[in-house]
Amino acid sequence: MHISEDEISELLERDRQHNCGEHADICVSLAGIADLPSVFGDFQVAGFVNNVDDKEHAAFIRGDVCGAEDVPVRLHSECLTGDAAGSLRCDCRDQLEAAMIAIGKMDTGILLYLRQEGRGIGLTNKIKAYQLQDSGLDTVEANLALGFPDDTREYGVAAHMLHSLNVQSIKLMTNNPKKVAGLEEHGIKVTERIAHVMEPTEHNLAYMKTKVAKSGHIIAFDEQGEPITQR
Repeated sequence: MHISEDEISELLERDRQHNCGEHADICVSLAGIADLPSVFGDFQVAGFVNNVDDKEHAAFIRGDVCGAEDVPVRLHSECLTGDAAGSLRCDCRDQLEAAMIAIGKMDTGILLYLRQEGRGIGLTNKIKAYQLQDSGLDTVEANLALGFPDDTREYGVAAHMLHSLNVQSIKLMTNNPKKVAGLEEHGIKVTERIAHVMEPTEHNLAYMKTKVAKSGHIIAFDEQGEPITQR
């Protein structure tokens, strides 16, 4: 069951009249919702715009989430090299596809696709960071060497997207406690964290271990030093 045409009209009309006020850091608006049959199942896709930059974000929605509680949600930050080119340096594409497969089997669920390339530093800077990693730095060290924090992403946009869809509470699919805290800071009720650990490759195992050691991600490792996956 999808979000109905009446509900869509109501959500769009509400956002047309919505204004966070001149002192708000960001104001996100729902622009449209359409059916999206996919290889992962039947979804709807919602497009969002904001008043700060030209970035457009999307929500891939399974079922009628309006007014729903405990909706499984995955926040996915854009990763061109992984999502489109299948890079093995990270686990981004695996996380994206695993989330879409899982949500596609659920009654309700949402994947928010956020335009925050390279943990917020942008594509070109991410490639510069890759170059530094080729010289021996880890992902955190490379970002710091370029003058950026470990992670510049923020989750006000994601929270606003969920508010715009009238989602009451969520179960967040993540290994990153900062995502839980970031959403809660913006008024989203997170009732559960669902682990989302991928099988590593020889190219991204060190990357995954750096996530744990330096970025606070929750990933358990077995006696052989391999991540323990939940799939």
